[in-house]
Amino acid sequence: MKIREHHEVDQVTVCYQNNHGHLRDELKSLDLLIRFRTAIFQQQENELRRPDHSSMYISPEEVDHLLKPSPSFSSLQPKVEMIQKSLDFTQKEINAKVEQSMKAGIFLALPKLAKIFSLSSLEIEAIIICLAPELQRKYDKLYAYLQDDITRKKPSVDLILDLVCPSEMERWNARAVFSSHSTLFRAGILQLVDDHQSPSGSSDLARFLKLDPRILNYLLGNNEVDEQLLGKSMLHFPQPSFKTLFVETTIKRNLLNFTRQHLSNQNPDRKKLVFHFCGPHGVGKKGLALGICSDLNIPLLTIDLGMLLANDPAIENKLQGVFREGLLQQAALFLQHIDTFLKDEAQCERLLKILSNIIEQYGWITFISGEERWPQTVLFKEMVLQSVQLSLPEPSLQKAAWQHHLCATIPDKVEEWAATLASQFRFTPGQILEVVQNAENQKAIESSDQKITLFDLFSACRKQSNQNLNKIAIKINVHANWNDLILPENQKTQLKEICDQVKHRARVFEDWGFDNILSYGKGLSALFSGPPGTGKTLAAEVIAHALELDLYKMDLSTLVSKYIGETEKNLSKVFKEAQTSNAILFFDEADALFGKRTEVSDAHDRYANIETSYLLQKMEEYEGIVILATNLRDNMDEAFTRRIRFIIEFPFPNAASRLEIWKRHFPKEAPVSASVDYALLSKQVQVSGGNIKNIVLNAAFLAAENGQLIGMEHLIHGTQREFEKIGKLWDGSRLRPSNEGKN
Repeated sequence: MKIREHHEVDQVTVCYQNNHGHLRDELKSLDLLIRFRTAIFQQQENELRRPDHSSMYISPEEVDHLLKPSPSFSSLQPKVEMIQKSLDFTQKEINAKVEQSMKAGIFLALPKLAKIFSLSSLEIEAIIICLAPELQRKYDKLYAYLQDDITRKKPSVDLILDLVCPSEMERWNARAVFSSHSTLFRAGILQLVDDHQSPSGSSDLARFLKLDPRILNYLLGNNEVDEQLLGKSMLHFPQPSFKTLFVETTIKRNLLNFTRQHLSNQNPDRKKLVFHFCGPHGVGKKGLALGICSDLNIPLLTIDLGMLLANDPAIENKLQGVFREGLLQQAALFLQHIDTFLKDEAQCERLLKILSNIIEQYGWITFISGEERWPQTVLFKEMVLQSVQLSLPEPSLQKAAWQHHLCATIPDKVEEWAATLASQFRFTPGQILEVVQNAENQKAIESSDQKITLFDLFSACRKQSNQNLNKIAIKINVHANWNDLILPENQKTQLKEICDQVKHRARVFEDWGFDNILSYGKGLSALFSGPPGTGKTLAAEVIAHALELDLYKMDLSTLVSKYIGETEKNLSKVFKEAQTSNAILFFDEADALFGKRTEVSDAHDRYANIETSYLLQKMEEYEGIVILATNLRDNMDEAFTRRIRFIIEFPFPNAASRLEIWKRHFPKEAPVSASVDYALLSKQVQVSGGNIKNIVLNAAFLAAENGQLIGMEHLIHGTQREFEKIGKLWDGSRLRPSNEGKN
């Protein structure tokens, strides 16, 4: 091979055309390095003339040879000198072309990897030696020859040191590069592979090395996300997105300004930047991260920590792989669902310590996302940590989100529908998007040629709302409407005013500024009082139906506990779940929970009063709809009644009301005899609507058993059974004369 003179290198300033051209030249340089080492190896072999059976035992000649000093380069002249000159020239040529390529913006994976992880020339040589057999199989034989063993085809620590270290002292110094704490292994660039054919306890020098598969792909120009992160991560190349991010403008502006200011500091010792975004699902945590990355023109790698680390003890290795991927992609990291690990205090501290150490080593810009506030900020004192609490956006932003996501579907009604939905449901922007998508998908399944209706959106809203209240409350399937409610006009008007206040909540609190003067007590509360069966539960159903909201009846048996503190804990859970349920809470027999506080005569009284005070506090904090029902208003604590927005008395129905109630309780499909005298029933049977419902139902079953129409005789029997049940005397003759006359 003809060798060019050194002065020719200065004239070779062309760039590499691509990454593969650079790798080819690096392999040529490696070939020269191997040729150089082979020349020394061959001289050693000539000095040691082994018998054919030398592999079976160690001869005295080999012992003598091992005890001789290593041959010097000077003794291998002139062949070694020529190889060394060619090697020097090749390396200078590579360096010059790399420099020009980097200036021209041509991506070369190996120099980029070296820059990312601050690798030394020795570490780069080790990577090239491990890369070679992955590209060309000839290196299997070459490495086996150099290691004097046909089975040792992989590069060992000893082989690499032999190839790159001219002297014994350099070999010893270079051993640190292959320690477990070195960059090559800590960053997962190289992996140690045991030689199973070597006896146990062999020197670490004999251990094989291989490139990590992700690094191999990177060096070959394939920068796809590590396959170990598939299904647990996603790489985003964000476009400008702050305009459609429904988060307060002040928060967006402050975060952008802070990030720009921090990164403008070019000090190499600049602290790592960590953001912790906390808030409910869909509030815009990822959107903020995408907006910041868009401003910086960098990608964002999102990682689901719950899926990545679930039931995996190798948390540190997994997190190191995540941050290595962030460096390879030159992306900021978004770690979501960290709350999974914050429930257990011991595990929380361990995880966050590991996380802070890895950020300190490999982080740049890291976003950490969860729903709960973060108490462990002290673990991140060596970096810049910004914790941002994101809450449910104001109704105006919710309305804007509805308009944005509905404009393509219903452009003619978007303003009206957005206002209605924003006033009745409290959703994050992410949840609003999911509602619209779910409604469109459901409509496509039912009828592909029709657009979604407001009813479809209401249905999707209820499905999107938090359904966890099912575990601690009874969901009532509401069907009743205003026509089913038999009440005096004044009471009906008050119930409609409750619905009106829900519909106009956004206008009053936000547009008219009442939100600024009220720190609490913005929820809507109502107390329904009156005798049993007068329509209190039915009225709650009517309101829920009118507002298209779910209705949950609180199960007192699961809430009230004889154990100190348990009732408060149960109530706290109810109100916490209710915050995201978009439902009406209905407390029947509320005096059992909201009763009057008493004079303290013993510990029991004191804790009972604490429970009542706690309930009062939660009621004031809650911003949803709460309806309390009681048969005994006088038993209610005055502190509650003062703070309740509506108190509606449900009177015992008069004869006219009872007449309507009797008629409404017979479905149009029911076979009712002409003998039924509704006027007589309403006059003579003086009971509430709840009792009338029971009488009619019992009569219907009796008629079904007899195979007859529902007649007066069945209603008389049903009335008798109802009176016996409630402990009232019944005189059947009050209905029989009228019945006999008609027959």
